[in-house]
Amino acid sequence: MKKKIIDYENLDKKYLWHPFTQMKAWIECSQTVIERAKGVYLYDTNGIKYLDGVSSLWANIHGHSHPTIVNAVKRQLVKLDHSTMLGLTNVPAILFAKKLVELTPNNLTRVFYSDDGATAVEIALKMSFQYWRLKGKKYAKKKKFVSFSNSYHGDTLGSVSVGGVAMFHKVFKPLLFRTIKVSYPSCYRCPLKEEPHLCEIDQLKEIEAVFETHHQEICGLVVEPMIQGAAGMVLMPKGFLKNLEKLTKQFGIHLILDEVATAFGRTGKMFALDHEKIKPDFLALAKGITGGTLPLAATLTTTEIFRSFLGEYEDFKSFFHGHTYTGNPIACSAALANLEIFQKENTLYKLQGKIHLLKHLLKSFKNLSHVGDVRQLGFMVGIELVFNRSSKKPFPVIQRIGHQVVLEAHRRGVILRPLGDTIVLMPPLSITSAQLRKLVKTTYDSIHAITQEQKPQRNSI
Repeated sequence: MKKKIIDYENLDKKYLWHPFTQMKAWIECSQTVIERAKGVYLYDTNGIKYLDGVSSLWANIHGHSHPTIVNAVKRQLVKLDHSTMLGLTNVPAILFAKKLVELTPNNLTRVFYSDDGATAVEIALKMSFQYWRLKGKKYAKKKKFVSFSNSYHGDTLGSVSVGGVAMFHKVFKPLLFRTIKVSYPSCYRCPLKEEPHLCEIDQLKEIEAVFETHHQEICGLVVEPMIQGAAGMVLMPKGFLKNLEKLTKQFGIHLILDEVATAFGRTGKMFALDHEKIKPDFLALAKGITGGTLPLAATLTTTEIFRSFLGEYEDFKSFFHGHTYTGNPIACSAALANLEIFQKENTLYKLQGKIHLLKHLLKSFKNLSHVGDVRQLGFMVGIELVFNRSSKKPFPVIQRIGHQVVLEAHRRGVILRPLGDTIVLMPPLSITSAQLRKLVKTTYDSIHAITQEQKPQRNSI
């Protein structure tokens, strides 16, 4: 009997609405339908394989369908698929919380589960806000949060309120709560138009001035540690995060670290906070938490904050927040397997050589006159394309140069995703050196083809 051919692409265009997508263009263009994946490769319904250069939106860690995670999910699925955390608990959720507490700074002792990065951040905001309410009338004015320009913390209304990407968020402004925005120390596009070392000092002074004036109104500072993701992979100067920690402690303000994108080896360490030995009041985790297999998020906080919520039922001190799939046992089993792989395969140690190789390969992008800046922290890379390198003038938005580069890479067998005209590289940590070379070379060639460079000199890619 002849196998029925299903037109998945047209079914998608008929029924689906995709995130961050102008659906008019989507419907008018040919699209790729992914059917399966293995290792660092995705395969479409025609059997064509693509190197997954962005870890399926920064989530996949050890390659797709890693047997350790697959087997853990299978075992848990037949044992317990789901059970609510309201009035009950489950074994994988308990064991994974214990592991997280052991891995993170020793002041973080409690884990609250949710489903994605935005909710993990929003939980931290709500916990911080309620903590100050519970502390008494002395702290009644503490109702605001401080966050950075161009920051991105997710798409729920709470996380959007502390975000700063106008293109994504400006339409929702009437729905958002008011926050205090401070400048982020972007060395390539300094908001203060100064030399990097002066810019950093002045921006710390700006933050200190805000704290000095408003600390009685501020619940917490929300920040992506060491590198801003959706802003275009913008790096923090060395020591800046440590100074933020000192300022928050000095003025009695919660430090909320959004490690949704940076955790689980992405920056070369298990957590980005490890680079400067930071002890936050809240830590938000998601994306790579299950190795990129199942939705799960976690918000970690301190014993002091946890204890402030304790009381009798009639005191109504409870944290009234939760999700149906909070602490899902299958997702927590996948997360436990993710950590098991880190240990058994010595992932972080093996990663260091590939980070150095990537740094070496990225040097060749200086040959391309429309590459303005290349930013790297571990396996997180942003390649910013500009119309004019000297003036840093961007390409006209209508040209969608970043998008065109991504389409060219797709034609060459590599999946990328731009942030405007910044091309992001964030492969699975399991990628081999040969595959890494292919990823970088394809990116280079795609940028060259789209920006119509002269033929580049032979390089080390």
